[in-house]
Amino acid sequence: MYSGYAGVAMVRDLNLTVHAGEIVALLGPNGAGKTTTLLTTSGLNPVMKGDIRVFGRSVRGRPAHRAPREGLAHVLEDRSLFYQLTVAENLRLAAARSKGDLARALSYFPALEPLLGRRAGLLSGGEQQMLAMARALTSKPRLLMVDEMSLGLAPVIVERLLPVLRRIVDDTGAGVLLVEQHVHLALEVADRAAVLVHGDLVASGTTAEIAGRAAALESTYFGAGAGAETGAETDADTGAVTDTGAVTDTGAGAVIDAGAPTGAGARPDGPEADLDELEGSR
Repeated sequence: MYSGYAGVAMVRDLNLTVHAGEIVALLGPNGAGKTTTLLTTSGLNPVMKGDIRVFGRSVRGRPAHRAPREGLAHVLEDRSLFYQLTVAENLRLAAARSKGDLARALSYFPALEPLLGRRAGLLSGGEQQMLAMARALTSKPRLLMVDEMSLGLAPVIVERLLPVLRRIVDDTGAGVLLVEQHVHLALEVADRAAVLVHGDLVASGTTAEIAGRAAALESTYFGAGAGAETGAETDADTGAVTDTGAVTDTGAGAVIDAGAPTGAGARPDGPEADLDELEGSR
């Protein structure tokens, strides 16, 4: 799959698969194409060449607003909340639109319950991230894409929030494509990882395989201190989606296909496609 802006490909020949019941971490430096990948999978950015398939259906020509109806939820890096509305109103809007399960979404983030009457704009960064996640979960997605969960948050908050994502995956069997700047924290919760650099896939495999190469990858591709960088992602990165199963993009003219589900909590062995306020949430 190829995707980019103004006719310039920011992601090239990406081949990536996300299975049901697993977390795939999409890693790389700023400008690598990670956000572009997610935006393209959601339909917010067009595919330039190749294809992306979500649950067996091509995203080409599909309006972005149809993505949630097809089982895809996307938590954007800016969270995109209605800041003048209360927490409850943000959640009710999402639940009404999707006929989703509001109570179950809140069960993963009980720290939000005492804040239901507070405006979203008055929440802390961690609380806003919890709200964005809970809102996405109301649609009961089969594929959840999360872009920079840790953006603007203290590492101690991220350390508590990422395991909640792991629990969601294990409970629901959904697949997750996670863009995360804290490399080591992402590898602790993910099953597999893929590394993008300048729009090209340079490494992929199980988290154990990628972790074994982490030092070399960080020094070569991310620069010193990559595991703790805190800057915002500036490039829209390329995305792949899953069918309660997989996301695959097959090279030039490629396809990111949501493949067959592997089952709730399943963690396939081997590489696929080469490649404070949180106390109550624990």
